[in-house]
Amino acid sequence: MRCAEARSWPSVTTTIPACSRPRPRRWLPSLPSRPGARGPIQRPPRAHRRSIPSISNAVRGVLGGWLLALVFAGGALADPPPGAAPFPPELEARLAQALETSPSRTQPRTRHRMPDGSPRYTNRLILEQSPYLLQHAHNPVNWFPWGDEAFAQAEQLNRPVLLSVGYSTCHWCHVMEEESFEDPEIAEYMNANYIAIKVDREERPDVDDVYMAAIHAMSGRGGWPMTVWLTPAREPFYGGTYFPPRDSPNGKRRGFLTVLRQLSGFYTQDRLKAGLRASAIAETIREALAPPPSVGVPGSDDIKRALAHYKRRFDAKNGGLSRSRKFPSSLPIVLLLRSYRRTGDAELLQMARKTLDAMRRGGIYDHLGGGFHRYTTESTWTVPHFEKMLYDNALLVVAYLEAFQVTSEEAYAAVARDVLDYVAREMTSPHGPFYSATDADSEGEEGVFFVWTPKQMREAVGPEHAKLALSAYGLAGKRPNFERTHYVLRRDLSVEELAAAHGMTPSATASALKEIRAKLYQERAKREPPLLDDKQLVAWNGLMISAFARAGLVLREPRYVEQAARAAAYLLEHARPHGQLARYVRNQKPYGTGLLDDYAFLEAGLLDLFEATGDARWLADTRALQRDLDARFFDDEAGGYWISPDDGERLLVRAKPASDGALPSGNSIEVMNLLRLYTLTTDGDYQMRAEMCVRVFSDSLHAAPTGHARMLEAVDFMLDRPKEILIVTPEGRDGAEPFLRELAGVYLPNRVLVTVSESEAKALVPEVPWLERKRALRDAATAYVCEDRVCDLPARSSKVFGEQLRKKPYPYPEG
Repeated sequence: MRCAEARSWPSVTTTIPACSRPRPRRWLPSLPSRPGARGPIQRPPRAHRRSIPSISNAVRGVLGGWLLALVFAGGALADPPPGAAPFPPELEARLAQALETSPSRTQPRTRHRMPDGSPRYTNRLILEQSPYLLQHAHNPVNWFPWGDEAFAQAEQLNRPVLLSVGYSTCHWCHVMEEESFEDPEIAEYMNANYIAIKVDREERPDVDDVYMAAIHAMSGRGGWPMTVWLTPAREPFYGGTYFPPRDSPNGKRRGFLTVLRQLSGFYTQDRLKAGLRASAIAETIREALAPPPSVGVPGSDDIKRALAHYKRRFDAKNGGLSRSRKFPSSLPIVLLLRSYRRTGDAELLQMARKTLDAMRRGGIYDHLGGGFHRYTTESTWTVPHFEKMLYDNALLVVAYLEAFQVTSEEAYAAVARDVLDYVAREMTSPHGPFYSATDADSEGEEGVFFVWTPKQMREAVGPEHAKLALSAYGLAGKRPNFERTHYVLRRDLSVEELAAAHGMTPSATASALKEIRAKLYQERAKREPPLLDDKQLVAWNGLMISAFARAGLVLREPRYVEQAARAAAYLLEHARPHGQLARYVRNQKPYGTGLLDDYAFLEAGLLDLFEATGDARWLADTRALQRDLDARFFDDEAGGYWISPDDGERLLVRAKPASDGALPSGNSIEVMNLLRLYTLTTDGDYQMRAEMCVRVFSDSLHAAPTGHARMLEAVDFMLDRPKEILIVTPEGRDGAEPFLRELAGVYLPNRVLVTVSESEAKALVPEVPWLERKRALRDAATAYVCEDRVCDLPARSSKVFGEQLRKKPYPYPEG
């Protein structure tokens, strides 16, 4: 069974498919529990366009509504959405203008078209920039974007609000769109009885977090598409994830239209009860997302409890946790590696290696184009949901790099290179920053772009290499693993094993495999590619900047550092209007309000760039962002950072996120930023804020340490004696490379690094005071390894430097 896009919840409970049966809603007895969606979904064909329209903003202000209506009278909309009142003339003019300048004028992503191919319906989403919202701009549903206008209309018309949240590359979001939001009967009922709001969870993660907490409280699970029924006061009274369009033939499964009718009736007939239920759920959300401050301090016992849980739940056969589906984020590889370094527990290293090996060999990895898919629908890492997310790939690059440093296993470095080369080739804008994701679907079906038949593979590689290709990619002598007819590619056999099986030398086999991969990639490129979400999210770019910068430092690849620097420079110029970060950039313009993740993740990337380059600019930009973050996001009374700024929109609750999901929590990354900044600058304010952060979350961390793996990495840093490493050279930085190569081969995560010339070191002393009086001795590159500003003897040879770096790490203290 294919399930809706699930959220990997960070608690000790297992991830439950979003389309499985929810708990009974005891607080709403008039509506029985919705049975889950079972079996494959037969969905109608549609025109599934591969590109996202680039929409210019509607003209505002200088032309009055009457003039717009006059100018665009010839381009009026075809029909209003069914069941909806006609649009006011000014709004219709704005929509018509946006449509005239949009590619969707002639290539609409809908099956509702006029005889000339233009869209029959256009709604307010045509005025937005989010690719996900633009996907729904021609649904027959009268969609509103999130905002005061929608809730004011709900209040005025005494209607409930239907909130639908998803993202552009979500397979099951597409399914629900095709089945329900493109259905005229369902759309007409929604338009006549609800105010319908669409939200892109990537554009507004703050909104998504609030209502996902409600769904989780009501049903014990979460996922996308998320469907929530709200009062005009924005409080939820019912919700779920994916809903099939209509009741099942046996009557055991309620369809979306039935639920819409029942909930509209419930709200209309007993608005007081609906309001009371909504208020109770809203209070539950507030308790979940903004818990009272704690008083304890996390320690090594919390790390040990998390590790014990991972050991109990580890899948010894397949790697990862013992679940029917596999998420890369569910087992924190980096925490395992860092704890292995401190404890010497070989089981932790074995768990990390087993998981990394299973992922790089499995179908979750794109063996032709590079990059990881989001997660697999079964336990062997073979059959994925095929979307590729920028953040997954950024985080996995770092995991493979750290594993390479621990083990010296070249296969891990090769995966990191392959992923970064894929991102540079296919996920990078011409201006430098990185795109968000690619879809799971192409040609209207999931996975079509990525899967193969033996016949297709033979024709692509030719008779000379056909047998080797089929054997290498798991098609030889095995049953199809996808939809009973196709294969998701795997790479289970090593070059040496393939060479022995085919009577070839390893070098000849490696050469042939390289040629085979190139031919298959070229043949696949002829297929209709998945949709590309081209918005450039600041937060996700920060993660990928970190990945490129760290890879450049570890692999000694200057091109990766250059890629990171180009993206960072662009974002600092284009995503920081008036000195404050935006949420994302699209078409070279900033949009949305920057949130905690945007600041924290970008700061981490800039710190990694500073360490990779020694360029003081990146440290200065980091500190400037930190000042803005402290001024607008920090809770001065209790500690911790709010998800949104003081001057941002007020939702039902102002969350202070601590637990990880598919992405690390903003607070956990920010604690690490503060610790690194303190170690670099010795500014005690950074240390104070870091300590306040870990204290305020200590209760939730004690209760569910596995949900706070990234915060535990920060705790690991705090429980260590981080090294301060300086490589200072004569002018021009000649001679630093041997020291940097030595450092790259040592797994030393809890450290800061500065690489500068003597004159640069002198100029940087006001920012990094411990650089004072550090010189390149005898006019040669010199390395200093320090702890708490107390240094070993200066090292003028990389060998001595390496010995200083490889001193036995400090064990965890008790408690």
